[in-house]
Amino acid sequence: MTDEKALRSLLEGVANGKVTPDVALDSLKDLAYESVGEFAKIDHHRQLRTGFPEVIWGPGKTPEQIAQIMEVMRQRNPVVMATRIEPAVYAALQSKVKGLYYYELARICAITPPSIEPQFRGEIAILSAGTADLAVAEEAAVTAELSGFRVQRLWDVGVAGIHRLLNNRHVIESASVLIVVAGMEGALPSVVAGLADCPVIAVPTSIGYGASFGGLAPLLTMLNSCAAGVGVVNIDNGFGAAVLAGQILRTAEKLRLASSAS
Repeated sequence: MTDEKALRSLLEGVANGKVTPDVALDSLKDLAYESVGEFAKIDHHRQLRTGFPEVIWGPGKTPEQIAQIMEVMRQRNPVVMATRIEPAVYAALQSKVKGLYYYELARICAITPPSIEPQFRGEIAILSAGTADLAVAEEAAVTAELSGFRVQRLWDVGVAGIHRLLNNRHVIESASVLIVVAGMEGALPSVVAGLADCPVIAVPTSIGYGASFGGLAPLLTMLNSCAAGVGVVNIDNGFGAAVLAGQILRTAEKLRLASSAS
């Protein structure tokens, strides 16, 4: 259903009572996408279907393509985000996209309103094992904040100095969801999960010596965790971890509202 005739028919059906609003909503979830030149199709209704708007993946796109996509998306979205944007690409985008902000460590470019208030209950706590893991951890933190979630950061608390983690147990205890980012041997998520009463999302990073195999060693450690309640995303995937954490909080909110209504 992508043409005006079909859309008008659907709306007339709702108006005359032949189509329920719920049926119409389900139909509209797959309705809107918009072509940008011959290189992109913007999925405007992704947020309606999934709870999160489309986000631009930076690598492989030219600054001109990214700029055109962002200008189309900003017409319908208060927040427009592009990930894995290197400084040189941001420098090229500055003159093309008005009001663009760059989160350098996270490598995220975004168009945002002056302030973004948390839209959901709960808190996502993000822990990094070492300073070298911060780029991935910040990608998760910025993604979560731009998506409307409250974030608590706790950096450099890896198992090589376990007292640094244990001195901050209040962060673990107050979190609704934990994202734990670690390279090397990737042990930190298992330790955290043994202390936490909430879901733990483990993010392996490509930081480590040769036998780390670019993040494969911590990935396997996390997959083999003996601690219960640990989910694992792909290597260096801070963005995916933040979206998963957000889905957990959104689901909890939907269940709370459904319980209140019943």
